[in-house]
Amino acid sequence: MKFIEQLFERVLWNSRFIVLSAVIGSLLAGVAIFYMATVDVLYVFQHALHYANADMTAEARKALHDGTVSHIVEVVDGYLLATVMLIFSLGLYELFISDIDEAHGNKASGNILVINNLDDLKGRLAKVILMILIVTLFKEALRMEYQTMQDLLYLGASILLIALALHFTHAGDHPAPASRKADSDDSGHDH
Repeated sequence: MKFIEQLFERVLWNSRFIVLSAVIGSLLAGVAIFYMATVDVLYVFQHALHYANADMTAEARKALHDGTVSHIVEVVDGYLLATVMLIFSLGLYELFISDIDEAHGNKASGNILVINNLDDLKGRLAKVILMILIVTLFKEALRMEYQTMQDLLYLGASILLIALALHFTHAGDHPAPASRKADSDDSGHDH
């Protein structure tokens, strides 16, 4: 009976390697999105070269300007999504397969890609996804036509909500000043 239990536990433990399909798939998806965003940058640059054309009317120049800004925002969105896929891929690998020694020993990683648990992975992904949402709101705000006061109110409310989300995201990264003061007061009493 002990042999069957050990065999089952070995199979169960090694079943974690199925996560490699998600790691490879996420990595390939990230590479594909990086590629598409880079191609988009080349096309945006190619179109922007026409901006200095002296034959262009003011309306055509404004349309080119607005289209270029909108495409650049889409490119940023693509790069952020590719980054999410990369972080997800690396995080899954670290959590289920093995630590990435190059990331731990490399100062350039800055602990961005070092994932110790599911909460680390979730937190890193949430921050990048929040940035994607901000960029998407910016893109939609550029396209939207503001015709009523209610449209402006909605825009202001969305900006306020984003500011609150960013505040709470960064507040979770750093201890509150009151807790730092309490820590320094406690350390002063120990001497």
